[in-house]
Amino acid sequence: MNTSTLHAAAAAPAASARLPLRQKIGFGLGSILDMWGHWLYASLAFQVFNIYLGVAPGLISTVQAIKIVIDAGSDAVFGWLSDNTRTRYGRRRPFILVGGVLAGIGLPLMFAVGKGWTDTQYFMFMLISMIIYVPVMSCFNMPWVSLGAEMTPDYHERTSVMAVRNAIQKAPELAMFFAAQFTTLSIFNDVDGKPDILRGAQTYTAILGAIMVAVSIAIFLLVRERYYEKLVARTQTHIPLADTLWRTLRCRPFRTVLTMSLAYSIGTAMVGALGYYATVYYVCKGDVVLATKWNTAMGLAGMAFGFAGIPFFSWIARRFGKRTGLACVLTLAICAFIGDWWLYDPERPALQLLACGFVAFTGAGFWTLYAATIGDVVDYDEAETGQRREGSFSACQSWISKVGIALGVGASGWILQFTGFDAKQAVQTPESLFWIRILLSGIPVIGLVLALIAILRFPLTEGRMLQIREQLEATRGKV
Repeated sequence: MNTSTLHAAAAAPAASARLPLRQKIGFGLGSILDMWGHWLYASLAFQVFNIYLGVAPGLISTVQAIKIVIDAGSDAVFGWLSDNTRTRYGRRRPFILVGGVLAGIGLPLMFAVGKGWTDTQYFMFMLISMIIYVPVMSCFNMPWVSLGAEMTPDYHERTSVMAVRNAIQKAPELAMFFAAQFTTLSIFNDVDGKPDILRGAQTYTAILGAIMVAVSIAIFLLVRERYYEKLVARTQTHIPLADTLWRTLRCRPFRTVLTMSLAYSIGTAMVGALGYYATVYYVCKGDVVLATKWNTAMGLAGMAFGFAGIPFFSWIARRFGKRTGLACVLTLAICAFIGDWWLYDPERPALQLLACGFVAFTGAGFWTLYAATIGDVVDYDEAETGQRREGSFSACQSWISKVGIALGVGASGWILQFTGFDAKQAVQTPESLFWIRILLSGIPVIGLVLALIAILRFPLTEGRMLQIREQLEATRGKV
């Protein structure tokens, strides 16, 4: 089959598989709960419990580490449950509704503590609330992520779905960006005129929690489960819980994308803190106030560049295929991190905006196309096993991605210590600044090169996916 024939054949079913915009938006709204439910607490925990309430930072870190362990079990269970559920409303939507509403109600309760408690009391509250809240988020998140892989059978429409999702995600990212600033607003000052960060966090999470409840209802009403209505409810048999991990990992294309995701996540997360220290101590020469202003500007620049990256890399994937699109993302990301050596420049501090922007530009493209490949992997697995196991794949990839990020973040403090950084000194030694700069550029490049090698071995090209779709539709009909 030549190239023109391939594109014509791929385009023919696209019209029948194209989703209405309201369904794409409905699915994309889930990124609000995904962002706030998973990451808002972590972003505020140290500010509230350590800086304001005086809890030992090690106790807070311990709770965050335990969260990963809980995630492993709860993600697997809810991915498996949603694969096997049969209701008049589908197998994903009931979990999305119940989990989302409970997550919105529970978010402000994560900060429902009093002042003057002991460290042990705060630790037990954080631990127990985390043990309860993490499964609630899994109840929403696993069915929602699974739904993204089954909304359309079309190769390119899957990219469009994830592009809309990631574009909508920029709104909750902005809310995350201003969370710490909101908690210190003057309206929350105590009688001594000092910011009551706890009350600010409780207010902010109550507002966002209410939005999460409303969004959960909107998702339930807007989205449809295409595969459930036309295939799963009529023909699919029960899926054993053990398949959520072991049989899923036996899928070779899935292992390839997981390797790529892990290499990307660990490599970039390991230097997540170094960029801030490069700004403060190299570009701004220890001036924290000036560095904070630049850091705010860099965050906004990152959002703008990230938003631009979504349509750009979606176009590349539509024109040349997702494997080529991801290879392009990773190649440009390598260039972006190498460029950090020159873009963090005390003589031209505005170049930092480009440093943050280029990384965000490629990051948006990576997560858009990576998510779009999961539906292709599930199609491949259906051709091999005869079952649609989006929940199993979503649970497995979600947990492994979180582990990768956690490992990278956990190593970041040790990497900073390796540079010789001394927090007691306003001005760092030239040797320390050199290592901060070289590791900021070098470590991510190693991870990105490994990710690039992995994706070049990914076998599910556009042509291969067209063959798999024709095979599936000949066997069980169109969906």
